[in-house]
Amino acid sequence: MALFSFSGTRPNNLGVTDGQLLACPGTPNCVSTQADSGDKEHYIAPLTTDKSPADAIAHLKTIIEGMERSTIIESTDTYLYAEFSSKLMGFVDDIEFYATAGTVQMRAAARLGKSDLGVNRKRMEAIRTQFQA
Repeated sequence: MALFSFSGTRPNNLGVTDGQLLACPGTPNCVSTQADSGDKEHYIAPLTTDKSPADAIAHLKTIIEGMERSTIIESTDTYLYAEFSSKLMGFVDDIEFYATAGTVQMRAAARLGKSDLGVNRKRMEAIRTQFQA
């Protein structure tokens, strides 16, 4: 449990619309595989996989359930949404995955503040490492 709670309000505009996750805001507290690859602040490479979309999401769900301060909010055969909260201050990050044949799109964003000090990028790369292991 966090010493403080700066959780913010759960967004109501997340999910997949026409094959796209929500775009990152202009602030540096978000990474997305669907950002322009020239946008070094926000772009992160998608996961590649030979698993079916359902198997990829199931594998990601297992990884996330094993991570500290994570909560799965929604999970389908092609989509996974989870929240991560910081230990001390209780800041919440919203993490999404959208799986299609051969690829998993990802998005991670802090709910509050301007900078996340690279936490979301580091978390997504840690998930990538576990996913590919």
